[in-house]
Amino acid sequence: MRWQKAVQDDLRSDIDVEELARRLDGRLTSLETLAELSDSTREIVRVRASEYGLLTESVRHAIATYPRRPAAWLVGEDSATSQSSVSFVAQALFETLKDGHREALIKCLPIWSEVQAGCFKSDQQMRDILKIYPNDDATRSVADTIIRASWGARRGASLATNPTQFDSATDWAKIFWGTNSMTSRCIRQRELDKDGEPAVDETSEDGSPASGGAQEGSAHLQQLMMDLMSSYCEALESAPSPLYCQERQEVHAGLVSRVSREVITALGDQDLWCMEHGAHITRILVEVRIYLQWMATQEPLIYREFQEYGAGKAKLYARSTREVAEVGASIGIDEAIQEFERLSHNEGHIDHRVVDTRDSFAGGKSVREMAKENGLLDLYRRAYSIASGISHSEWWSVETHCMERCYNILHRGHLIPSLSLNSGGNDELARSWVDSAYSIMRISLSILGTESAAVRSAFEWMGAPSQENVGE
Repeated sequence: MRWQKAVQDDLRSDIDVEELARRLDGRLTSLETLAELSDSTREIVRVRASEYGLLTESVRHAIATYPRRPAAWLVGEDSATSQSSVSFVAQALFETLKDGHREALIKCLPIWSEVQAGCFKSDQQMRDILKIYPNDDATRSVADTIIRASWGARRGASLATNPTQFDSATDWAKIFWGTNSMTSRCIRQRELDKDGEPAVDETSEDGSPASGGAQEGSAHLQQLMMDLMSSYCEALESAPSPLYCQERQEVHAGLVSRVSREVITALGDQDLWCMEHGAHITRILVEVRIYLQWMATQEPLIYREFQEYGAGKAKLYARSTREVAEVGASIGIDEAIQEFERLSHNEGHIDHRVVDTRDSFAGGKSVREMAKENGLLDLYRRAYSIASGISHSEWWSVETHCMERCYNILHRGHLIPSLSLNSGGNDELARSWVDSAYSIMRISLSILGTESAAVRSAFEWMGAPSQENVGE
């Protein structure tokens, strides 16, 4: 706050006071635009920030970690990445996300700037609370709540006046999360549980897949499929990821994980290696391929709609299960209701989740129509129709069975494929499942535009199949 006031006092004669207040809201992107209004701005901002202890060595190194950052002049142009800087940012994010007071302090920065500039507007109750914030213990919690609630309203009002006001901040956020995906790896929950089961060895015994022969029995094919899935995860997690708009990669990773887990489990039991008992494997392989290729031709919003449709179904299932509970008690029914309610992501007391009762996430469009639109009608007719009747891979089931939360705070809490399987003989059919799953992985990586070097590295053990054969 003292830094805000000092900078305002220094620049008040050169820049309109309301413009000053708006550009000292705590955003680097706002400082960038402030520097464009006066030649002396950069030096004043730097000197005052150092004077009030804002540019410590840790903060300088943390900011310098990110390339193409706004207001790069604040700490110099050169970017540098170190584990200590990454950890510093991760700790700051973690503490802010778990502490509502810290969050409120950050969201109060634009309010304080306007107050000191004399252009803040609110009702008397809010002004009275903010006068003694954050030093009054009795009103701090109420003030925190008011500040957090008003932040979204103030942002909405700003966008109503100027719809492009935060475009540069959004662009910078994408760079921030994209950089985090390259400077730190995903962290699974099992890596945090020191007393948990040891990690499963996910590498093949000889480091390369066999092409055929008597050794391709149940264990070998299952190991091969697990190796392929591990390589798919490695390609995604070692390449830059669009963590700011993460729905597309989450849906791809979830569906590939879903189909891979089905194939891995079926390969462990040769009784399933026939169409009578393994039809669901064939069907889900075709279905996921149609989903991924069809969604790739739609607007990016389709991936969020896919997740929202599944969350709505989870809400519907929670309501249906509750009706069963009202008829008569059943073991585990309360736990089932709670789990479905969690997967509906309906945010507690505010019922905002829409239940779409149409036949699919694509506005009721059938899988057959998707296949026809994408040139896959023959595949649908020859494989999918025969194996029809098995699960539809709705997002709630993908999320609860196939995905887990990444525990790296710098990865924005995105979901990643789970590498732990739940417990639970036509060789040519079994091998065809593996071939189809591998094709889907390569199609997915191609649609996502995953960095080619990461893909080559992940699948190098296979002998680098030619690009023209991928996905056939």
